Amino acid sequence: MTKIWMLTASCLVAASLFGPAAFAQNPEAEAAAARAAAAAAAARANAQISPNDSLEKICRIGPRSREVDIQKMEPFKVFDNLYHVGPCYVSSWVLKTPQGAILFDTAQEPFVDMIEANIKKIGVDPHDIKYIIIAHGHLDHFGGAKRLQEFTGARVMATPEDWKMIEAFAGKPNNRDGNKPTEVSKRDMEVREGDHLDLGDQHLIFHTAPGHTPGNLFVEGLALHDGAQTYRGIWGGGGLGAPGLAGAEQGVTNAEKLNAVKDVQAYIMTHAWQDPNGYPGGGIHERAKKLASRKPGDAHPFVDPATFEARAKRQLETARKVLAEEQAKAGATKPK
Repeated sequence: MTKIWMLTASCLVAASLFGPAAFAQNPEAEAAAARAAAAAAAARANAQISPNDSLEKICRIGPRSREVDIQKMEPFKVFDNLYHVGPCYVSSWVLKTPQGAILFDTAQEPFVDMIEANIKKIGVDPHDIKYIIIAHGHLDHFGGAKRLQEFTGARVMATPEDWKMIEAFAGKPNNRDGNKPTEVSKRDMEVREGDHLDLGDQHLIFHTAPGHTPGNLFVEGLALHDGAQTYRGIWGGGGLGAPGLAGAEQGVTNAEKLNAVKDVQAYIMTHAWQDPNGYPGGGIHERAKKLASRKPGDAHPFVDPATFEARAKRQLETARKVLAEEQAKAGATKPK
């Protein structure tokens, strides 16, 4: 049997079984989150960078980040069963198992041809990819899902809240592909907090962390092999909540949830360089260079539990600070 679904608090089922109530959103929070995301994107595009900055920073922020050629990447192996298949600024990963593979995120056009070619270059039959997991409903993460589902025959998985975002983008201009209309994958499989996916030797656990998008998620439990050694990985991120008091409260919940995941040894990033200051010790491509020159007996550059733990703790400290500020604002505006 190639796949087993472990059902926890909710089932992983086809979207057609859910009624409209399953997609209820808070319009005010959605609008605030959308404004914050747009402001962050504008800040990245206008950021000042130096030619001496790392590749992952240059291809993520500043004017060159909009160039197509800088995003083109050859695939590379990070662990015996995990491959980066590009592009530069937002990462797509292939996790291999004895019973098939999982693709994490799909980037967007015009990079889908490159991802398809890279999947073949790493020796994976496209039809061996059984699942595509979407981190959240922003175009740079889901934009290639329709074509990659057709290329692989895989099931596409996202949270119901972010399926709504994805569907709303159908036909809208693609900001990296000459404003061509965006084609989106049909709603396929929904994941919720605590759902499990078992495939081969992988036992993945899904967590939701609303804020960056209403259904932003991260996944724990990746078993990453390096010779005889297996490391525990996490993909995605908790993220702060949306603007406002309710969003700040959610941000603390997200950070507590992230900190509850113990013994994370490898952080599999969704972006090569992460706001606001990258990732201490190097982003994906800096660490990939170290990996390429690694000698027998050297530590694996992607195995860095101390840096991830510090990042998670810092996120919780920041979230609590933001909550205190929002609570003070709310108290100041209460009628006397």
